[in-house]
Amino acid sequence: MRLVTLAVCNLNQWAMDFDGNLNRILDSIRQAKEKGASYRLGPELEVPGYSCEDHFFEEDLYLHCWEVIVEILKSGLTEGILCDIGMPVSHRNVRYNCRIFLLNGKIVFIRPKLYLANDGNYRETRWFTSWGHQFQLEDYYLPSFVRAVTGQTKIPFGEAAIATTDTVLGVETCEELFTPNSPHIYLGLNGVEIISNGSGSHHQLRKLNTRIDLIQSATSKGGGVYLYSNQRGCDGNRLYFDGCAMIVLNGKVLAQADQFSLEDVQVVTATVSLEEIKNYRGGIASRGVQAADAVEIKRIDVDFTLKNKDMRVGPTKPREVKYFTPEEEIGYGPACWLWDYLRRSTANGFFLPLSGGADSAATAAIVGLMCQLVIDGINSGDTQVLDDVRRIAHKGDDWTPKDHKEIAKEIFFTCYMGTVNSSETTKKRAKEIADQIGATHTSLTMDEITESYSKVFKQITPKVPIQDTRWFLPRKYCTSKHSSAF
Repeated sequence: MRLVTLAVCNLNQWAMDFDGNLNRILDSIRQAKEKGASYRLGPELEVPGYSCEDHFFEEDLYLHCWEVIVEILKSGLTEGILCDIGMPVSHRNVRYNCRIFLLNGKIVFIRPKLYLANDGNYRETRWFTSWGHQFQLEDYYLPSFVRAVTGQTKIPFGEAAIATTDTVLGVETCEELFTPNSPHIYLGLNGVEIISNGSGSHHQLRKLNTRIDLIQSATSKGGGVYLYSNQRGCDGNRLYFDGCAMIVLNGKVLAQADQFSLEDVQVVTATVSLEEIKNYRGGIASRGVQAADAVEIKRIDVDFTLKNKDMRVGPTKPREVKYFTPEEEIGYGPACWLWDYLRRSTANGFFLPLSGGADSAATAAIVGLMCQLVIDGINSGDTQVLDDVRRIAHKGDDWTPKDHKEIAKEIFFTCYMGTVNSSETTKKRAKEIADQIGATHTSLTMDEITESYSKVFKQITPKVPIQDTRWFLPRKYCTSKHSSAF
């Protein structure tokens, strides 16, 4: 039985943090090797971080990316494991979003992205060019300082599959999974048994369901094992990447990483029987007809076997997919984003005017949920989370919070800003909400501030601001209520 152990990961990368990103990549490779994996897949653009935006126009970014690759090669961690790493590459003065394969201190292959994401929150065509030479390879000449480390002058660049001594691997990247004629279709028909997808996919309500449906459909129709890795966290912009790396075999999920977590590096593995793929595909007669007529894809031969050396390891059994409810997604996604924003902005906490109404109460609840995630991370032994909360709260190494309320007290500050138009009911409600979360709460009256706004308003218009909440009252009269919202 040909058994292979494969590793996927969630990485919480930072845009332009080359040193930090390098350390997290090395950590993920190290964890994959410790778990017996012979293949490690990382997220899209994991070297510079996905959200570098117009920094992708800067040539030194590409230089620093190659410097990271050199450090990975020099670390010795690529010995005995095929590493699939995401980074941008400039080839013939054209910028591409690429996958780079490393093995035993050498660079095996560079595969550029075929179909770029350019809708919704994505603007990849602003920075990169899609690879338009289907099934073709060109020579990529390595920078001189990379040659000095690998002893290589040029390597294959383009679209191909990697043939090891015991299986064949193919690639698609993020958006390519969502396209109508996805690469995994013709890769599978060409006998590619392992298909990888290094992704930079942000959280969107119920988007995980779509991802899993597409991956399960791809492998249930054509057979094979599909590997999916993703960025996780806020890496510098308004998006939250929600991880959930997974391994799917013949339509069944074998491994799934967390969707919402504060862990910077998470690696999950699965052991797969390659015979299961052959048997599954052999049982689909119509697939055989199409495969026999498939267009040939070039293969890059690699003298390396993925087969497990430890014969005591058996195939991983299928598991149930973990989905969150829509309400949980709405809470956990923003809570995780707020934590990354807080620790990366070097701010000391959050301040929230708490009115006692639904909007501010919902915002406070998300911050409270963030504090619960932080205490969960601390209790699980995540030293990075503990170090971050100590730094944010200006506490020493002897301080370890006991619960989420103790964290909220140090980093979450709320204030009820009342006026003559406010009620005791909303004031009381605001305090109760703050107390439940554990926030440091104060109350004040701000009539002097609102009166100053009214005086200025009277100087520039003959109208007199009034307080009224009737829906039919013209908007121009309802200024007193809105000025108190400041």
